[in-house]
Amino acid sequence: MQIDDTDRALIACLAENARLPVADLARRLGIARSTVQARLERLEARGHIAGYTLKRGPGLRPALRATVLISIEPRSGPEVLARLKAMPMVESVHTTSGRVDLIVTLSADTTEQLDETLDRIGAVRGVRSSESLIHLSTRIDRAG
Repeated sequence: MQIDDTDRALIACLAENARLPVADLARRLGIARSTVQARLERLEARGHIAGYTLKRGPGLRPALRATVLISIEPRSGPEVLARLKAMPMVESVHTTSGRVDLIVTLSADTTEQLDETLDRIGAVRGVRSSESLIHLSTRIDRAG
């Protein structure tokens, strides 16, 4: 299914504030409330909108974040992913093309937690090497 400019505008409004009532969305977009509701249902049914989530404010975000670049041994992907999934400090894992195989985002409340998690990642069977990059400040964050 193709999405049109109205769908894109609707998604942009929700990305800004997913709690906007349907009536407010309709007013902003200049279309009927029933049209907004039907479009939302269609976008959800087709998988374009996978869900609505909480965006943590500064007071609830972990104090430290890091990106870890990981190179893995051939055919060790499923085992490495399973171990990473079991680590509560791991927020996301992306496969990549290029010099590393995985990009992992971590969060931690203390440097000790971060250090321990980095050690655990390095000890995973199948991890060839890792490089950690500690996030210092966020300049742009469109994803939340």
